[in-house]
Amino acid sequence: MKLKENSRLVYDYVAEHEDENITADDIAEAIGLTSKQVNGIVTMAFQRHKDEEKNEVPLMVRVPGEVTTDKNGKPKIPKYIHLTDEGRVLEIEEDE
Repeated sequence: MKLKENSRLVYDYVAEHEDENITADDIAEAIGLTSKQVNGIVTMAFQRHKDEEKNEVPLMVRVPGEVTTDKNGKPKIPKYIHLTDEGRVLEIEEDE
């Protein structure tokens, strides 16, 4: 699979931190993108990934965490981004 530069940054970060509960905010801060960009990449490039037969095969998923509260006391459910089994074995084509 060929990936755009920002998609590759997101994929590499998630793969390197597979054993951690990371959010889009964590990824964005680490690789220099916005949370909105990261969420868009995760959704469009990885959650809605289609194989050669056009079947949807997610490479990443968002897993809800335990409810916490934000700075205003409102409940917040973090969504942790993890690779699926298919995402762990993804073969990425290198640029020539």
